[in-house]
Amino acid sequence: MGSDRMSECIALGGPQRIVCLSTETCEVLYHLGEQQRIVGISGFTVRPPQARKEKPKVAAFTSAKSEEILALEPDLVLGYCDLQAGILADLAREGLEVHLFNQRSIAGILRMISTLGALVGAHERTAQLIAELEEGLLQARNAGCREGRRPRVYFEEWNDPLISGIGWVSELIELAGGEDCFAELASKPSAKERIISDPQEVVRRAPDIIIGSWCGKRFRPEQVQERAGWQSIPAVQSGQLHEVKSADILQPGIGALTDGLQHLSRIIRNWHAA
Repeated sequence: MGSDRMSECIALGGPQRIVCLSTETCEVLYHLGEQQRIVGISGFTVRPPQARKEKPKVAAFTSAKSEEILALEPDLVLGYCDLQAGILADLAREGLEVHLFNQRSIAGILRMISTLGALVGAHERTAQLIAELEEGLLQARNAGCREGRRPRVYFEEWNDPLISGIGWVSELIELAGGEDCFAELASKPSAKERIISDPQEVVRRAPDIIIGSWCGKRFRPEQVQERAGWQSIPAVQSGQLHEVKSADILQPGIGALTDGLQHLSRIIRNWHAA
């Protein structure tokens, strides 16, 4: 970064030209009213919807157009998780400043928001956003506690092979008043570590609710109902098979803590009502 550019960043409060390689950081910057800093996004960005109309797409999720990113002359490139570590390493070798977030829990999501807010100097707005999110989490937890018995919830992130929910999803299920059937797998960051090798293990754990969020494709409850031996599962017998869109819950950002949690809470409330 040239001296003039560096002086500008200091004077205006942090980086002025940011590339967001995942949707979570893009969403946060829009919420903070700092979207003018974003000069490039991932083609997989879905939150907020207007970002896709306003910002150039310079990356997929596991690949990026390095030449296009360099041409944007960003002050900062933001990435997420080990799958983008190689992209950021290549950009760092080109002389760009990069930051890799790796949030896998509710606390991690809030910490990501706090860190990003500090990077752009939006301290007051960030504190307000975090306070609003924490209030929403508290309200959901209090409402969930009032419902009585916690239904056992099987959250399926992928169908072939079966992959159970990641950390923040498991935590949101608990907040919403449910009990994650595979909570012991939720702490595993890699999807490979959350594979359920024996589908009959789901049968044995007898979930009251099955929630599908097949990343990038539509959940098909009729396929779940047809799985060998699954007809004895309480959720299948009572028709408690639901979808939560992956864009609302599988991306560790504001949307998971708001829309994702609201979907889970509604499903569990309806189960109690039924």
